[in-house]
Amino acid sequence: MSKRATFQTRRPSASRVRGAVVAAGLGTSMVLGAGAAFAAGTAGTTGTASLASATTAESVAQQAAAQGKAAEHTAAKKAEASKKKAAAKKKAAAKKKAAAKKAAKLAWETPVHHYKLSATFGNDGARWAHKHSGQDFAVPIGTKVEAAHNGTIVKAGPNGGGDGPAYGNAIVIKHSNGTYSQYAHLSKIQVHIGEHVKKGEKIALSGNTGNSSGPHLHFEIRTTANYGSAVNPVNYLHKHGISV
Repeated sequence: MSKRATFQTRRPSASRVRGAVVAAGLGTSMVLGAGAAFAAGTAGTTGTASLASATTAESVAQQAAAQGKAAEHTAAKKAEASKKKAAAKKKAAAKKKAAAKKAAKLAWETPVHHYKLSATFGNDGARWAHKHSGQDFAVPIGTKVEAAHNGTIVKAGPNGGGDGPAYGNAIVIKHSNGTYSQYAHLSKIQVHIGEHVKKGEKIALSGNTGNSSGPHLHFEIRTTANYGSAVNPVNYLHKHGISV
């Protein structure tokens, strides 16, 4: 073999060189393409996860805000209802108290009806050893005498029921508020000691017994059961809504 032939055998052909270059290029392109595709796929997955996470967080936040607002609204409604209930309860209590007060005032009455007022509380003169201790209601003998208020009979009988002959036949009633009422100059007593009577209940008939200048009922309000503790009965009845 000649030297030329040997040289030609070892020297690669131009077509082979070009094929190798193209192959290398394609390989590089494939590698770069795959890397780019992997990178793109990874970036896409990460972005989707981040977006989903953000969307979930926003949804939870919105839900929490809505629940908080609903809870505030419910609490406000409960507070308003409680306030209204308390106001209604207070109003009812005030109404009940006013009604009770009115009832307490109207729980009294005058001991006789169709009368004329004669001697008043505090009068003095020859007819009394001391100032007059009650209010006199001029009525005919035999007029019905009623309890001015609910209470218990603590005195009943002649000699003023124990207060003295000037009162004639007399009755004293003890009331639950700590006061006492007295009825004197009676012609007939129709109750007994220890008996419980109600307002308006018949307890006696008016008369002219004891130190009396004419038929009438002597009426007292006292702070004790005994003579000497009387207060103005007309003023007392006025405070309880009774006009005399």
